[in-house]
Amino acid sequence: MAVLKFPPIDTADENGLLALGGDLELTTLLLAYRSGVFPWPISDEFPLAWFSPDPRGVINFSDLKVNKRLKRSLKNSGLTLTFNKDFDAVIEACGEVPRNKQSGTWITSPIIYSYQRLFDDRRAYSVEAWDGESLVGGIYGVCIDGIISGESMFHFKSNASKLCLVALLYLLNEADITWLDTQMVTPVVGSLGGKDIPRSDFLTRLKESPLRSRDEIFPEQLNLDFLNSF
Repeated sequence: MAVLKFPPIDTADENGLLALGGDLELTTLLLAYRSGVFPWPISDEFPLAWFSPDPRGVINFSDLKVNKRLKRSLKNSGLTLTFNKDFDAVIEACGEVPRNKQSGTWITSPIIYSYQRLFDDRRAYSVEAWDGESLVGGIYGVCIDGIISGESMFHFKSNASKLCLVALLYLLNEADITWLDTQMVTPVVGSLGGKDIPRSDFLTRLKESPLRSRDEIFPEQLNLDFLNSF
């Protein structure tokens, strides 16, 4: 049964844990993201966990750091960028790639199934980096109204996920969405300019973000010449 209401955000504990239980129905996920909440399964031994951390990780387009060395590497990578071409492959790869200091994955089979449904409803997206016919990097996230999150990313080739993230931020900025919700600041996100902001500021951004559909943001493909704008 779909969740009808989450507890008040300010009741989350020091780790951001807000609630346990519930489901991953489409309406539940829409309510969660619109409320500044996201699911993050702890393990198969615990009920489904919902988080709203304070502070919250974001990356602003104005803070994006693409230095000359990285820009040159990305431009000469020979990779091809596509969008929403193979969501299933991206989310599955994100769930399979080993993570530092993590013995398992939070991208469980129920998470994959539910986010595939979000994608079918045009409320989730994927960015893909290809080396010829091989998928070598990607990001997936949600695209609900003007709320854009980066849920997870992976790479099998150096800097492939960074290329996807830079391209994503470029396209968001072109659509007048000047920031991306990263939930937390990972080393990769931090190296590109990500930072923590107070949860109260994050919630204000959610209310003020311009409404954009997935089709308004993402083309089918993007030439690497977009890197010349940095």
